[in-house]
Amino acid sequence: MRRASSVWRPGRARPTPCSASAPALPPCACRQARWRPGRVLATPEIAGLPYVITALVAAGGLAAALSTADGLMLTIANALSHDVYYKMINPAAPTSRRLAISKGLLLLVAICGAYVTSLKPGDILFLVGAAFSLAASAFFPALVLGIFWKRANRTGAVIGMVGGLAVCRYYMYRTYPFFGVNGALWWDINPISAGIFGMPVGFAGIILGSLLTRVPALQIQAMVDQVRYPRLATDNEDEKVRG
Repeated sequence: MRRASSVWRPGRARPTPCSASAPALPPCACRQARWRPGRVLATPEIAGLPYVITALVAAGGLAAALSTADGLMLTIANALSHDVYYKMINPAAPTSRRLAISKGLLLLVAICGAYVTSLKPGDILFLVGAAFSLAASAFFPALVLGIFWKRANRTGAVIGMVGGLAVCRYYMYRTYPFFGVNGALWWDINPISAGIFGMPVGFAGIILGSLLTRVPALQIQAMVDQVRYPRLATDNEDEKVRG
């Protein structure tokens, strides 16, 4: 006797583990039957597509993860080599030395990232989201006010960046289960969105720190105008040439 196919076809009722025919299942089992981690790789075969599609889905996810990680590592290494080493430690360093230090820092950042990943602090969704929350808390207020508010200065930027980053990291440490504190959520906001608390602190720190310290020099204010209005500097140069 021919066995009935279990593949779903149009016109057939979709079998659901939480239907009325299975009232004995508890709610937790019902939710687990609906979705489990890793089932996304099986969705092409469930839909009747060739198994090659599963490999393409896995390759796409891996490529996205690697591209994100590569971009973050390159940004960190270049920032350390240019902004820290070249700008603060050795401004007279030749290009060859700066390039070698950048490559070495890239390897060091990759090793540190691999070590942190080996501790399994969370899935890739949380790690990527936490990176954006930390960046938003530390850099976003400084970038916005540094361009659109000429009263902002270096002291205010440092205070805002440190304050916003500290609040964001404190909330993640206090509420994320990996750290073992298990504190209560603030307004039911997940730790992956901790940047929503860090950004206001960053803005407030920059404003207060800038108002309590001296006004930036005129050269810096002129540079801010050139950043905001690039065409203004070009027009001034054209007028000088014509004059």
